[in-house]
Amino acid sequence: MWWDIAPAIREEFEHWHSHEHFPERMSIEGFRRGSRFRSASGGDGFFVIYELDDYETLTSAQYLARLNAPTPWSTKMMPQHRNMVRSQCRVVASFGGGIAQSLLTLRLPRQGAEEALRAKLSSALSRLPLLPGITAAHLLRTDTPPVSATREQLIRGGDKHADWIALVSGYDARVVADTVNTQLGGQRLASPGSQADVVSDLFALSYTVTPADVS
Repeated sequence: MWWDIAPAIREEFEHWHSHEHFPERMSIEGFRRGSRFRSASGGDGFFVIYELDDYETLTSAQYLARLNAPTPWSTKMMPQHRNMVRSQCRVVASFGGGIAQSLLTLRLPRQGAEEALRAKLSSALSRLPLLPGITAAHLLRTDTPPVSATREQLIRGGDKHADWIALVSGYDARVVADTVNTQLGGQRLASPGSQADVVSDLFALSYTVTPADVS
């Protein structure tokens, strides 16, 4: 998920997200880890990723119950999520591992030659964890489950979604940021005539948590 938070509400947002929202999500069966990253440039953007045991957790009764019964504090904070992009994904390919300080996110539009794009990106990403400064690279594909809009989504006013997503993490922010041009072929990874150019953002780790941390 990507969104912006206005500077005036940022302190309360991080307090709520760290001390209520993350613990709430980690109490749901099937949630393995939640990680929040902030814009590395000091902007208003955040990136949050939840790792799940199974794709089916996205449609579990426990998870949907939480989405449809937000707390009073969540109800207050949800409208503050500006420019929300929320993608429920399957992992297509994963190389390396761990949680690192710097994270590059790439959002690629849907296009005709999907299998060719998957092969191209998987091949490029597979080499990255071997480079100095890089620790992991992952390719995700949005697969939105057929579930009605939840109360949280309605409060936010509706969410956009990405199609293909590449994540590159590492301990050297400069190297991580440069991979989009030096290793992945530049900003126009999408084919000619696609809906939009690739959107790339660099983030810095703010907080990561597992169920054991909040139990």
